[in-house]
Amino acid sequence: MSIQPQHRIYICFFLFAISMGAMLSRLPDLQESLQVDKSELGLTLIGAAIGALVSLTFSSPLIARFGARKTAFLTVLGSSGLLALVPWAGSAPLVFVILFCEGLLAGALEINLNVEIDRIEARLGKGVMNRAHGFWSLGFFVTALVSAALRQAEVPVQLHLGLTFAFVLLVGSITIAGMRNEPARQTADHVEAGHIALPTRGLLPLCAIGIAAFLVEGAGIDWSAIYMRDVFQSVPFIGGLGLTLFTFFMAATRLFADPLVDRFGSRTVALVLLLVSAAGLAAVWLAPHEYVALLGFALMGSGCSAVYPLAVSAAAQRTDRASHLNVAAIAQMSFVVFFLAPPLLGFIAEHFGIRSSYLVCLPVIVLALSCVRALSTQRKLALA
Repeated sequence: MSIQPQHRIYICFFLFAISMGAMLSRLPDLQESLQVDKSELGLTLIGAAIGALVSLTFSSPLIARFGARKTAFLTVLGSSGLLALVPWAGSAPLVFVILFCEGLLAGALEINLNVEIDRIEARLGKGVMNRAHGFWSLGFFVTALVSAALRQAEVPVQLHLGLTFAFVLLVGSITIAGMRNEPARQTADHVEAGHIALPTRGLLPLCAIGIAAFLVEGAGIDWSAIYMRDVFQSVPFIGGLGLTLFTFFMAATRLFADPLVDRFGSRTVALVLLLVSAAGLAAVWLAPHEYVALLGFALMGSGCSAVYPLAVSAAAQRTDRASHLNVAAIAQMSFVVFFLAPPLLGFIAEHFGIRSSYLVCLPVIVLALSCVRALSTQRKLALA
C-alpha cells in the first residue's frame, strides 16, 4: 500500500489517541468496577505518568538502536493492547502496574514519532509537525464522540476497548509495516552528553514554552465541564461544549498551522498563539455568561495547539546533543506539568474558586512569551 512517510506518522498519532481516549472515556465504569473512590482512582492512574517519565528519561538510546519502525510496532500496538487489558484487571494495584507498563511505551512513542516527523520535515522541505500533532488531537475528538455513543448504548467497557485494540492492530500493522527509518539531519556534530534525557540550560526556554502549552491544555480538558457546572449551572449539553470546542479548535489549528509557520516562522506563530491562549484564559476567568466562557475555551484550544509542537521542533534541531535526548527532555518537563496540573488546579479551585484556577495560568503564559526568542524566525527545514 502506497502511504507517504508523514501520513504513517499521522496515523500512529491518531491510533495512540483513540486508544488512550477510549480508556479515559470509560473511567466512570472503571471506577465502579474497581470499587474505589476518586482519590484512589487518581493514585491508580498515576501509574501511567510514572511510567512515561521513566521512559522519557532513559529510553532514548534504545529508540536510536531499534529505529523508527520497530519502536513504532512496539509502542503503538503495545500501548493499545495494554489499555485493552485495563478493564479485565480485578484490582487497582494490577491496573497501576498495567498503566505503568503502558506509560513506558507511551514515553518512547512520544520521542520516536516526534524525532521521525522532524526528520521528515527536513527531507520534504516543508512543515508537517503541527499536522502530525493535529491527528493526535483529532483522535481524541473522534474517540470522545464514539465513546459517548457507545456508553449511551450501554456497550460493555471490555468490548469497547477490545474493539478499539482490534482496529489499532489492523490499521497499525498495515501502516507501520511500510515505515522506514528517516535519515538524521546533517547538522554539526553534537557533543556527546550521556544517555539520560535531562534538560540542559539551553533547553530551558523551550521547556517553559512547552510547559505553558500543557498547562493550558490541562486546564481546558480536565476542568472545563466542572467550571461550566459550578459557575453557570449549565445543563449537561452546554457544559460539555467547553471540552468539545476546546478539542475541536485545538485539532483544527494544528492541522492548518504548518503553512503559517513556513511563511511567518515559528517565533511569530508561537507569539500569536500564546496571546490567543492568554485571551482565552482571561475570557474564562472573567466570563459574565456561559457563552463567553465557551468562546474562551475555544480560544484556549486554538492558542495552545501548535505551541508544544513548535518547541519540540526547535529541540530536535538543536546541535548540542542527539535529537532523541533533546526531544525526550522537553517532553519530560512538559509531561510533568500535564500530569500535575489537574491536582494543582483542583487545589486552587477548591480553596480560591474555580475561576482562580484559570487566572494562575496567565503568569506561565507571560513566562513563555518571554522565552519565544528561543524559537527561530524561520523554520529550519532543509537538510544542511
